[in-house]
Amino acid sequence: MSSPFSTKTHPAANIGISAAALAARLTRYRKPSHRRGAFEIAVTFGPFAAICALAWFALRHHVWWGLLLAPLAAAFLIRLFLIQHDCGHGAFLPGKRLNDWVGRVIGVVTLTPYDYWRRAHAMHHASSGALDRRGIGGIDTLTVEEYLALSPLKRFGYRLYRHPLVMFGVGPAFVFLIQHRWPQGLTRAGWGPWLSTMGTNVGVAAMIVGLMLLFGVWPVLLIYVPALLLAASAGVWLFFVQHQFEDTYWAREGEWEFHDAAFHSSSHYDLPGVIRWFTANIGIHHVHHLSSRIPFYRLGQVMRDEPALRSVGRLTLVQSFKCAGLALWDEANRKLVSFADVRRQTRLAAA
Repeated sequence: MSSPFSTKTHPAANIGISAAALAARLTRYRKPSHRRGAFEIAVTFGPFAAICALAWFALRHHVWWGLLLAPLAAAFLIRLFLIQHDCGHGAFLPGKRLNDWVGRVIGVVTLTPYDYWRRAHAMHHASSGALDRRGIGGIDTLTVEEYLALSPLKRFGYRLYRHPLVMFGVGPAFVFLIQHRWPQGLTRAGWGPWLSTMGTNVGVAAMIVGLMLLFGVWPVLLIYVPALLLAASAGVWLFFVQHQFEDTYWAREGEWEFHDAAFHSSSHYDLPGVIRWFTANIGIHHVHHLSSRIPFYRLGQVMRDEPALRSVGRLTLVQSFKCAGLALWDEANRKLVSFADVRRQTRLAAA
């Protein structure tokens, strides 16, 4: 079926260098540091713990004072998760064992089973932009043709799944509170995913019970839980915008190429400096996917040394809000479109 949507040149065509050649050039940045890693943990976990303690004291005066500190605690919790993310790539600290144990400990705080998540996330990196290998580790995305071939009930289900209130509200809460409690999608992959999820569950239960015994039930429910839910929603939004933008990359087998897919299916989410710090440079996602072993604290140097990368897949904070409405991949014109686009063009075709 031919697409009714207009074509446009992919902005990545303007960099003048192949993605594979760029990946080779970026290998010199793939060197983590013990000192820098320790510093990043200190300036992330320390303030997170201090904010939670301050919120606990504030709750003794009025419940709203404690709740007002939850968004700030969530910001540091996001940063903790992104340190865990770098550990999963072996990029945060020198040595696989040290990365893994730091990731596992942080995984208890973020309610994310580290070894299971690391495996699922590796599958996402290995298949990013591959239309024939959509599955674990990504956001479900249908093509226009696949969507139109669905029954009305299944179309409604997909629209519901992609609705912002589900995608960024109910969905993140479900993923972090419920789905992460068992190795969804990897239940038959041996004992490793089960050990990771069940071990994390034990750690989470011990942490929650310990916090409740020390500080009380309500402080945990009114400080940690809101911070976790806010962080989960913001984290899903970041992941969404990093791949669900209009000029992203999807291709069928035979056309799909790893370096091109890694680089062009990921955006450069050009965020303000403060937000960029709290999100650990994860917005420089096109570079991260092309060379995932680069520590997040070296991605800024990459962008300074390679200024041509700044305009590739670039999205500002304001521009990114449009991405929430994109839900279907138009294969003929190689871009994401909205349900409204499809309805409008379907009506025109019928007329």
